[in-house]
Amino acid sequence: MATSEELHKRRAEAVARGVGSTIPAYVDRAGGGTITDVDGREWIDFAAGIAVTNVGNSAPRVVEAVRAQVERFTHTCFMVAPYESYVAVCEQLNALTPGGFGKRSALFNSGAEAVENAVKIARHATGRPAVVVFDHAYHGRTNLTMALTAKNMPYKHRFGPFAGEVYRVPMSYPLRDGGLDGATAAARSIEMIEKQVGAENVAALLIEPIQGEGGFVVPAEGFLPALREWATAAGVVFVADEIQTGFCRTGDWFACEHEGVEPDLITLAKGIAGGLPLAAVTGRAELMDAVHVGGLGGTYGGNPIACAAALASIETMRELDLAAAARRIGAVMGERLRAIAAGDPGVAEVRGRGAMLAVEIVVPGTSTPDPAATAAISAACHAAGLLTLTCGTYGNVLRFLPPLVISDDELGRGLDILAAAFG
Repeated sequence: MATSEELHKRRAEAVARGVGSTIPAYVDRAGGGTITDVDGREWIDFAAGIAVTNVGNSAPRVVEAVRAQVERFTHTCFMVAPYESYVAVCEQLNALTPGGFGKRSALFNSGAEAVENAVKIARHATGRPAVVVFDHAYHGRTNLTMALTAKNMPYKHRFGPFAGEVYRVPMSYPLRDGGLDGATAAARSIEMIEKQVGAENVAALLIEPIQGEGGFVVPAEGFLPALREWATAAGVVFVADEIQTGFCRTGDWFACEHEGVEPDLITLAKGIAGGLPLAAVTGRAELMDAVHVGGLGGTYGGNPIACAAALASIETMRELDLAAAARRIGAVMGERLRAIAAGDPGVAEVRGRGAMLAVEIVVPGTSTPDPAATAAISAACHAAGLLTLTCGTYGNVLRFLPPLVISDDELGRGLDILAAAFG
């Protein structure tokens, strides 16, 4: 087997330079809460493939289901010759997502593709053009989703021009908006929409219930319900992007449930299928069914292998009660992170929900973001065998997304490494 050093040399000759990686090591195997590279080095995993392997890598039910499906057939294209597993995944999503109303689902390949299709559906159903998004948002890397995304580098820099009729308003960011309560922050955003866009022109209001790449920003209580109420009154489709927050990550099946918000459409991906590429839009039947036959789809959307993995992942989440596991992880991590913060004046805030937690790093005594210190702490973690990620508009947030099946021992060892990295 080639070493990581040898593979890195091959990569330099074969892989486009624009594709980055967090650690300079090449994975041989992974499971539970650890990743092992081709040189035998082990990392405790606080990334989960960016909130994808919620059920763990190579989860037994997923492996079994994928193996069985590969032996039966690998692809027919649901639009050509349909199959039961696509229907079964849609049934599960319709039942699991918030809202007691009738629902329909459509399956795609990636989170960005799900977001694009949610916008298509909202525009088609309402006949309106505008889409409203929020500061610090991240929604993907395609042309439309880059327009929806707030952060320039590395996502948008020199990739324009972008799709039009996208409007950005302030997010509730308690640490950086003077601690505005949720209702006041929502009123500020709504006033901007009504004055600068016009409610009658808005097809969709698109929001992450907890922002992901933007810095794990948790809006003040009441912000989401106020936006939901306004959208309903204005005939605007309320779209929740639960791509990073979904599938038990925040301690509920979906983050919207924390405040009882029922989106009209919800976009899903990442944790849906145990690591296989699958995404979905689920929403009100009258919206989803408004699109003409043939208007939604794609060659690989709802691939049978990915669908088998999704059904096995959902079964695993239920059987192991991974929403409760996320809450337990959050309690343990939160206590340790707050202890770190108490001893480090550079930690401005510990925030998050369930097993989706973060710390924001600033220059001590100020509110000035400190991306250099953030990168140094993350690098120290990597050197000591803990895989961590950074995020945030200012690059000054450490985010933690362990697999929801991580053991207590692995979690504890990872937190010990993290505490040491803070010094």
